[in-house]
Amino acid sequence: MKRGSGSLVFLFGATVLLMAPPAPAQKPAWRQATDTELAAVLPSRAPVGGEHIETEMRTASGIVDDHAHFIVGVVLLTAGYSVEGKYSHYLIVQVPVRIGGVELKPGRYVFGWTRAPDGDSLSVHFNVAETGELMGTTDAHRIAGSTRVESLHIWPPTQMGMIQIGRFGIPYKLGGD
Repeated sequence: MKRGSGSLVFLFGATVLLMAPPAPAQKPAWRQATDTELAAVLPSRAPVGGEHIETEMRTASGIVDDHAHFIVGVVLLTAGYSVEGKYSHYLIVQVPVRIGGVELKPGRYVFGWTRAPDGDSLSVHFNVAETGELMGTTDAHRIAGSTRVESLHIWPPTQMGMIQIGRFGIPYKLGGD
């Protein structure tokens, strides 16, 4: 082999690599967040409006991806606060998500609900936690089958891909899905 041919092979290999299409980005894997992870992300007192409202950490639920992005929520203890009756839950999203028909950017939100007259659905409204700005309203429908009743359960997208409130669920889609 002639002197300098190694450089030619290197240049050829580098050119081929640069011309190759990039490998498709893998979607992050989501799983149920542990109690320790939930406690590290969720506040014991959530900033809602101008108040800091206690959260009920035993009701906390959420999911986390392999890049440490969370979607987590917890029940608010609103008795005695100005938001009593408006909101029931606090939600932190660290990736874009569409819950029902409501698009949420990464941020902190509160939501509350009212039962529909037929009893088979809830009307759920999502608001920005700090300002109360309404982001949108969507319906949660009774979950078919025998599902355990929970104050809040955020299911990973590989399982049910929904947010469960009591016996009701709202499907969600992660940004880019």
